[in-house]
Amino acid sequence: MARRYPLDLTRNVGIVAHIDAGKTTVTERVLYYSGRVYRVGEVHDGTATMDYMVQERERGITITSAATACDWRGHRINIIDTPGHVDFTAEVQRCLRVLDGVVAVFCAVAGVQPQSETVWHQAEAFNVPRIVFVNKMDRIGADFRVAVQGIRDKLGAVPVPIQLPIGVEDTFCGFVDLIRMNALYWEGEAVEVKQVIREIPDDMREAAEVARHDLLEAVAEVDETVMQRYVHEEPVTEEELVAGLRRGTLACALCPVVCGSALKNKGTRRLLDAMIDFLPSPVDVGAIEGTRPGRPEEHVVREPSDDAPFAALAFKVLSDPHVGRLTFVRVYSGTVLAGHQVLNPRTDRRERLTRLLEMHADERTALDEIRAGDIAAVVGAKNTTTGDTLCDPKKPVVLMAMRFPEPVVSIAIEPKTKGDEDKLVTALGRLSDEDPTFKVRQNDETGQMIIAGMGELHLDILVDRLRREFRVQANVGKPTVAYREAVRERRETDFKFARQTGGRGQFARVKIALEPLDRGAGFEFVNETVGGAIPLGFIPAIEKGARGAAESGIVSGYPLVDVRVVLLDGDYHEVDSSDLAFETAASMAVRQLVPQARPIMLEPMMRIEVVCPEEYTGEVINDFNRRRGRLEGMEHMGRAQKIHALAPLADMFGYASDLRSCTQGRSAYSMEFARFEEMSPAVANAIMERTGSRYRFE
Repeated sequence: MARRYPLDLTRNVGIVAHIDAGKTTVTERVLYYSGRVYRVGEVHDGTATMDYMVQERERGITITSAATACDWRGHRINIIDTPGHVDFTAEVQRCLRVLDGVVAVFCAVAGVQPQSETVWHQAEAFNVPRIVFVNKMDRIGADFRVAVQGIRDKLGAVPVPIQLPIGVEDTFCGFVDLIRMNALYWEGEAVEVKQVIREIPDDMREAAEVARHDLLEAVAEVDETVMQRYVHEEPVTEEELVAGLRRGTLACALCPVVCGSALKNKGTRRLLDAMIDFLPSPVDVGAIEGTRPGRPEEHVVREPSDDAPFAALAFKVLSDPHVGRLTFVRVYSGTVLAGHQVLNPRTDRRERLTRLLEMHADERTALDEIRAGDIAAVVGAKNTTTGDTLCDPKKPVVLMAMRFPEPVVSIAIEPKTKGDEDKLVTALGRLSDEDPTFKVRQNDETGQMIIAGMGELHLDILVDRLRREFRVQANVGKPTVAYREAVRERRETDFKFARQTGGRGQFARVKIALEPLDRGAGFEFVNETVGGAIPLGFIPAIEKGARGAAESGIVSGYPLVDVRVVLLDGDYHEVDSSDLAFETAASMAVRQLVPQARPIMLEPMMRIEVVCPEEYTGEVINDFNRRRGRLEGMEHMGRAQKIHALAPLADMFGYASDLRSCTQGRSAYSMEFARFEEMSPAVANAIMERTGSRYRFE
């Protein structure tokens, strides 16, 4: 079957931003003006196409990323609308991993906000080219120049405006096109707004010339053709300037900036043009590198071609009430037909893709095949999880997997009735399959089921989904903080485990060192034995025992992190040694070492940003002090103050209502996880007392 759209006319684009910057509204306008939908949905009315979950429509926020596609100027644009709330950062992260380009939406009033900063740096880490849409130009306090300067100062980017707004706030009526050097005005109301091209207004002619000069200068720094024209003071054609901007964007050397008001239907058609003109196709991105299964040192390359061996990355799993388990994939190379088998190298099992689907939010269209460059959903990949590779069984490859942040908030959950027990376990399993930042575990001491996530809202949404989607009624406890253990010093032990109960016994001896690592390093296991002191077949069991002890916690019951366990030496018995014996010995050795290595407790610290009127600055800062917070800086925003602070998550529960009270509802805040930090012994010991532990920190 012939390809519907050539690969070089395909764009895989994500819309990212801070919460309430207008991502979903931008996406709705893009779908309308491209002809994909015939009625504009509104977030505030609960009718947005991309916010299809009940919880999204009730709360007016995006919770899960939604995929769709549209056509513009003969190109195919696959779009993923992502959440803006920090609790759903993993949704953005896994989408960025498979996208070729990003539209970063910034509010013209608020500028760069914490979550927009987070997703920008995530896109930077994946080397994804970006263009910028400065939205809400019609709002009171909008300032295009300040928003662009904020992108330059706070993100370390090179924003290059290709438009200059005409008017601001309620007088915003068009922009000067700095590429074509004409003015575009909007006329009419609602979705019938027309675009009218005119001459640049006389009072903006000088400012437009200066902005055009800045544009040429920025492009000349990254493009040889424009550089030659610029140096010799020759005119640069529209085609040359667009080509230079494109090359600079693809190299992540600069970011074209456009402006508008998505809610008022202004600017989104030119944003669509910018997606086509400046963001890459899969051909521009080029070949993707992977490794040979079982041989990570051996690199494999897959070209973006229909004729190459099939390779795709699963980036999202969704439980659909109609078709069951949906696995979203980005195809990097090759072609696969519905009903064909592919290999999952992680499990070394084949998966039959019974159905292939093109997604439009929660609507599905059956496909006969999917090809290189496509983003689609597949049915039948029962054992595939987020980050897994699906590939040609004859030409296996493992693409780079994804890493996600650890949960920071947990609550206890139990079924309301005995009959709900099995349903609860099944539902939680399906939710944890969907969301890599949602964890479920059993507390060995209390027998309670504990669920953990990225924040109060995250867990609130998941509990609501249990009730609505899975018909499970459950009781939940109050949110608790996911603390961690760590150690300060290196310690060694020579531990022997021996049991003789008649017949074959159990014997294992391990000499182990435990040493601290830098914050955020996690858990490492290193085998330094020599001369076959312990057969290699027992090493995985030793690592399993050490890792199991660390995960269950030793002195506080919270996971032990940022440590390295080094296996130095050991001994075994030809008959009595077994995997179980070595696993037990390693676990007991680690448990013995931790109390000797000066253990500490770590707590999650949150980065908070509050915008409030100047007269309430003192109350807000005093409240941070009361919550063990640290002021990190302040900046003026007109007649308001933006306050930056760090505070422990444990003291931030209920902050929204307290902030409203002390500022009479005239403030806004955002909060995101920053890092784990060492807790003072006094606070740590207070927690130990509450949990009934006898250990005390010094």
